[in-house]
Amino acid sequence: MTDIVPISRALISVSDKTGLVPFAQALADRGVQILSTGGSARTLRDAGIPVTEVSEHSGFPEILDGRVKTLVPQIHGGILGRRDLPEHVAQMARHGIAPIDLVAVNLYPFEATVANGAAEDECVENIDIGGPALIRAAAKNHDFVAVLTEADQYQAVLHEISQYGGTTLTLRRRLAGEAYARTAAYDAAIAAWFAERRGDAFPRRFAIAGALRQSLRYGENPHQAAAFYVNGERRGVATAMQVQGKELSYNNLADTDAAFECVAEFDAPTVAIIKHANPCGVASARSLAEAWDLAFRCDPVSPFGGIVAVNRTLDTAAAEKIAAILTEVIVAPDADEAAKAAVARRKNLRLLLTGGLPDPVAPGVTFRSLAGGFLVQTRDAGRTGLADLRVVTQRAPTDAELADLLFAFRVCKHVKSNAIVYARDGATVGIGAGQPSRVDSARIAAWKSAEAAKAAGLAEPLTRGSVVASDAFFPFADGLEAAIAAGATAVIQPGGSVRDKEVIAAADAAGVAMVFTGMRHFRH
Repeated sequence: MTDIVPISRALISVSDKTGLVPFAQALADRGVQILSTGGSARTLRDAGIPVTEVSEHSGFPEILDGRVKTLVPQIHGGILGRRDLPEHVAQMARHGIAPIDLVAVNLYPFEATVANGAAEDECVENIDIGGPALIRAAAKNHDFVAVLTEADQYQAVLHEISQYGGTTLTLRRRLAGEAYARTAAYDAAIAAWFAERRGDAFPRRFAIAGALRQSLRYGENPHQAAAFYVNGERRGVATAMQVQGKELSYNNLADTDAAFECVAEFDAPTVAIIKHANPCGVASARSLAEAWDLAFRCDPVSPFGGIVAVNRTLDTAAAEKIAAILTEVIVAPDADEAAKAAVARRKNLRLLLTGGLPDPVAPGVTFRSLAGGFLVQTRDAGRTGLADLRVVTQRAPTDAELADLLFAFRVCKHVKSNAIVYARDGATVGIGAGQPSRVDSARIAAWKSAEAAKAAGLAEPLTRGSVVASDAFFPFADGLEAAIAAGATAVIQPGGSVRDKEVIAAADAAGVAMVFTGMRHFRH
């Protein structure tokens, strides 16, 4: 096996023409014979680069509307033949098969075609057959063949040709691994499309693929390695453009995703402040600046070093308020120039612009790793409206209470279980998250509200006269009684406990209104 392989003949067939002409010109200038097909050949010929059509090289014409053009022995034999085996060399000579030392192929744009909503026939026609076959063949024979599947790989190959007169085994091995990853991702996309077409959310084999967006400094902790991969076009961190600020960390990305998904639930101008993947303040108001004030009032301690998401174009008034405290990330659909300037005064503050909001009721799946496997579930796209509520107490909620109940329950969906959310006038006033006991969550949320009231110089906690939401049923009346003691006047919960009658009786005894949703929002 030879480490350095000179390039005498290259096969180039790419749907993405980015960087094609300068790459091919550099090869041609070094005397490399270029074989090509269709649009790639036309592009090279129009640029004045000598090119030989694959059909001319193989002596076999393209047939079946171009479905068969490279699937011939003269091409695959030239790629797969081992140069270190005399019998391979003899067979290639006997059949007039010339060796091919470099294969540059990227695939028909199947993923983009599907994403653009194309008809089924068009999607099927964009399933590449010859391309993956060429890539896999070249990757298998990487001892002798360099395979390129992305335009950003061109320079590495040209650099080695310039430095060493050919490609090194180290580079060819890396390119081979990247090639198989590309065909695996391509096949995963096709398999997912077929599964979706037949309505099979959980097929017999589930393939996950992603493209590396960013290598991260570390994971949740400094001793853990991490990277960020993207696999779709859902608006959020995957589509965000970072306008300014230092590099995002693993925890920044996780918290930013949680914040943006939360704030997208609401139609009015809304701000969500997130710390360690939990909301510590969420509010809807007439403006983002007003919403910030209300969200910050819920917990004036936790927002420091937190993540802030807004569901409108970030304006100057809101930007200045948010940037006035230590904030790690602001994520928004967009920002006006004055807001960008206000944020820029905090050089370490990251500003992410996503170009839009995620659809909170859109279908999708989420993943969670386990030892030796992973869990897959459909996204929690559940939503509760007025028509879904069932009044179970003697007193029905007022219209104002109903509005706050729906707001609180929507926030509850984004709080770690066991989740308790107190809300008043479209803003959270107390949040209890992640406790093993629901009553503890209710008490912690009330305690935090009392502390926030002291910090604001208020005579009493804002939980007085608030409503309360629970992400799952109250298993005992004690959790509800803790919320009533905190001053809640109305309750929203899924219902379904064997002790529902006991809980309803406790609400009636206190004159508290309660509604059941029939839907829970565990978030583990």
